[in-house]
Amino acid sequence: MLLDKNNSCLIIVDIQERLAPAMYDGGQEAIRNAGILMQAARRLGVPALVSEQYPRGLGRTVPQLAEYMPAGGPIEKLEFACPNNAGFSGQLKAFGKKQIVIGGMEAHICVLQTALKLCDQGLEVFVAADAVASRKQSSMERAFARIEDAGGAIITTEMAVFEWLEQAGTDDFKVLSKLIQ
Repeated sequence: MLLDKNNSCLIIVDIQERLAPAMYDGGQEAIRNAGILMQAARRLGVPALVSEQYPRGLGRTVPQLAEYMPAGGPIEKLEFACPNNAGFSGQLKAFGKKQIVIGGMEAHICVLQTALKLCDQGLEVFVAADAVASRKQSSMERAFARIEDAGGAIITTEMAVFEWLEQAGTDDFKVLSKLIQ
């Protein structure tokens, strides 16, 4: 199944100031690629949600992503699975989209539980592996295996952006393809 920008939304899970440094490689690849996904979503009109897990303890969303924050700002939560948060779930349902692209931290906790919950709800879940981080690579590998077993797809940021774009030669292509290079 291909992503369709008209039927997609983006979820960025808990990429926060005090959490990111604890990730494998400091979460730098995940932060960079989450930023690309957020920029592409904004440019192409794909709605987005950003969550923050217990921001009093883990800090706010990293500054590198702040400028791409959706208009409503981040949704604070204590739940590991984003759809278990009433505010988050309500906003997601209001989008009315069946395809969900996910990036965030940590792969084996909040990203995994969010993806599994959304799969259980019958949505098409696409986790951008290069926009996700955990403390250990092995945790990411196990999370990705479980998501695939549940019917989700493991993709890359570039796959998401180019599937949303659908074709070359447009102004959107010219702007967004530069982010991938």
